[in-house]
Amino acid sequence: MTKQLKKALRPAAVSRRGLLLAAGACGLLPRYAEAGAQIEEPLIDSVRSALSASIANSAPPKPNFADVEQRLVYLRWLGVMSEKLKRRKSETQTRIEFLETVWYESRRAGLEPSLVLGLIQVESGFRKYAISSAGARGYMQVMPFWANLIGDGQASRLFHMQTNLRFGCVILRHYLDREKGNMFLTLGRYNGSRGRAEYPDAVFACRKQWLQEGER
Repeated sequence: MTKQLKKALRPAAVSRRGLLLAAGACGLLPRYAEAGAQIEEPLIDSVRSALSASIANSAPPKPNFADVEQRLVYLRWLGVMSEKLKRRKSETQTRIEFLETVWYESRRAGLEPSLVLGLIQVESGFRKYAISSAGARGYMQVMPFWANLIGDGQASRLFHMQTNLRFGCVILRHYLDREKGNMFLTLGRYNGSRGRAEYPDAVFACRKQWLQEGER
């Protein structure tokens, strides 16, 4: 991991409330954190067009590798993550398809898969059909207004696994660009709580569970 990425991922000082939220989200307490809600903001035409194009690319989540070593690295990651996720998704094929899609969509958006897994854990507890009190949907708790802003207007599709992960990763990347690489502010914006520590702290804490040996 580069020094720049480590700096971007470094959380701010953790508050007591943030620690409790992180513990709950990561399964150390009996309930998950309450998901927040992204705030609808106006998009200039060029940004809207770019996001719409990124969402519309319907390539299946099957990665291509330049050499055998890269493929082996990916397969090792898949095996380790599958074992870690088994308690939450017991059916092997479903678990593998989910992880393949997380890896593909996060890398496609230039994001770290462990961070995306941590975010999913906080937002939905890995529940495909989760709906928050604000109406956010699916694994990455995408707000329905995004379907109108950059999608085809059919919010029901946000329960489709790849669609939800595609939207979530594209939105997170959009916010990261807006925040000039500051992941703390990016996560707050994603959650609708920009500037507050509780949500970013929870995601950073859960992210640690999805790192491989040597990445910590």
